[in-house]
Amino acid sequence: MDAIFRLVLFILCSTFSLFAQDFQGLATYKAQRKLDLKIDSTQVGGGEMQKQLMAMLKKQFQKTYVLSFDKNTSIYKEDEVLAPPSSGGSIMVISSMGGSGALYKDIKHQSFTNQKETFGKQFIIKDSLQPIDWELHSDTKNIGDYICYKATYTKEIEEMSMMTFSSDDEQNDEEPTTSPEMKTITVTAWYTPQIPVSNGPESYHGLPGLILEVNDGDLTILCSKITFNPKKPIEISEPKKGKQVTQKEYDKIMAKKMEEMNEQYR
Repeated sequence: MDAIFRLVLFILCSTFSLFAQDFQGLATYKAQRKLDLKIDSTQVGGGEMQKQLMAMLKKQFQKTYVLSFDKNTSIYKEDEVLAPPSSGGSIMVISSMGGSGALYKDIKHQSFTNQKETFGKQFIIKDSLQPIDWELHSDTKNIGDYICYKATYTKEIEEMSMMTFSSDDEQNDEEPTTSPEMKTITVTAWYTPQIPVSNGPESYHGLPGLILEVNDGDLTILCSKITFNPKKPIEISEPKKGKQVTQKEYDKIMAKKMEEMNEQYR
């Protein structure tokens, strides 16, 4: 482990002169979440309907995000140019991949502000960044022009049973199973000390270099492009519009809404 720290420190020192003055950067990430849906093609309009449904859901879980960053702050949001238009369909997908809004992180003060639009209402979630207990490894690989190092940590997540889609005129007598089961997963990140900012996509942070890739369960995030000091200055400002809540308060609101939806569809 000491050898890893010494090597990372050497790379940091060798690249420090490049970042000694104020700088800004743009990192583009492709985010994709694997789908595990059970669709009864005999009840959902046959094979063609099934293909259309899967294609629509696939688009919802494949998105492009841009991380605008400097030494201490960043803002992460979906690329507006590449964002898919609303389908106007009857299926609502609640995704943990970010959705509409913006995530602002202040690495220096270890805080974040997450602007989210949920059920037609705008929220501003302000809270402290949670420390991540990263374990650094000696494994390396290249992502683009950058040498990246491996880091991992473990966490427990709720594993919900998946929904089975059926036609509206078919009645399902079985009660939906919503009781979550806990499982432990290992999150893997690849960071580069060549870009000495302790930042990354979404809420990932705390490594001695910019995180370029994350594998978190069924979620994969990969950096595809990095630009430094673009001609047009980047505006990295904290979102202000919305009802201000803490992360705990927002989670309670979401839990209550999900209960209401379960009752409605039951």
